[in-house]
Amino acid sequence: MKFNKLNSISVIFFTVIILLIMTLPTCAQNKKRLDSIVKSASNQMYSNPDNVIKSGAIILKEAGKNYDYKIMGFKLISDGYSAKRDYEKSLEYVMKANQLLSYSNDQLLKISTLNKIGIQYHQLKIYDKAIEYLDQSEHLMMEYPIPDSIRTYLGRNYIVRGFIYKEKFNCEIALDFFDRGIIELQKTRTKIVNSAISIAKYNKGNCYILMLNNKMAKQNFEEAIQYAKDINALSLQAFALKGLAQVYTLEGNYQLAIQTLNNAILLSSSVDDLILNQEIYKGFSENYLALNKWEEFKKYQNNFLNTQKLIKDRERKSVSESLDLKDESLNIELKNEISKYYYKFIGAVFIIILLVICFVLFIRNKVKKIRLLRAEIQSLQNE
Repeated sequence: MKFNKLNSISVIFFTVIILLIMTLPTCAQNKKRLDSIVKSASNQMYSNPDNVIKSGAIILKEAGKNYDYKIMGFKLISDGYSAKRDYEKSLEYVMKANQLLSYSNDQLLKISTLNKIGIQYHQLKIYDKAIEYLDQSEHLMMEYPIPDSIRTYLGRNYIVRGFIYKEKFNCEIALDFFDRGIIELQKTRTKIVNSAISIAKYNKGNCYILMLNNKMAKQNFEEAIQYAKDINALSLQAFALKGLAQVYTLEGNYQLAIQTLNNAILLSSSVDDLILNQEIYKGFSENYLALNKWEEFKKYQNNFLNTQKLIKDRERKSVSESLDLKDESLNIELKNEISKYYYKFIGAVFIIILLVICFVLFIRNKVKKIRLLRAEIQSLQNE
């Protein structure tokens, strides 16, 4: 009887082991598939943001209870909306990723998510919150034991700081951070960082225009174009071409500027970027005005004004969302402060009560001793 029972247990045990072994390849294949989707989507950030959003949705659907992949899914969707400049949606999804960070042990994933939140707040022009999250991310990077693994994130962190310092202070400070970021990204020797380098080079070009250094501006725009071409980032190529056209306009080479803008608008036609389109239309109108071509000037000026209106409508929604978030953040801080105050108040009251009790006990003890002493003296006097 015992032998049969042991035999049955052995059969169940080996069956469970076999089933576990059979499921291992399936789990490995699923992880491999999800990693492949993430990698492919990351390379399409600026060429096909709609596909990036779809890929993020697929990751969320297939992630199951794997929180790391869920975070990646939310982050991809956020990146896609950010590339489309729909900051309201982008913020919504990156905050969903942030809510899951406590369930993850992947420090690099935490670093990249905090970086992304910093970027998002910068896009919403809430610079104090942007710096706060960039600082959190940098703190985790400084603690990370393998420096080569965090170079991409550190490079992006510096570049975003460059954006903030350019807008808040001046280009001299910004250029230093852009250069720091580019150096860190170039150390990775991978093409995946080309988009960030292209963006940094483009912004350096804009800084040099403000500093009246057309030669350096042209050089940085040309380098930005090359980095964007290497990864087929159409919107980044178009932005850099628009910057290059601006230099030609400043130099009085209006025909070459229009030719460059034509190349930019061909690339931008496949990318839904209102800011890019607005800047290209503005460039066209300025150059046609300089050439006294009134019909072309009026056409592109109207395009510019219509696009500007669409952008303002979208920005109103984003600003409203960011104000709501700021109010929510302040409410949370207020609740935390009130909680701290209550704890301190209760603690203080408790200590005061203890002191009063100790004082009363001390007085009672002294009174008792005095009474005993008096009784003893009276007893001695009676004797």
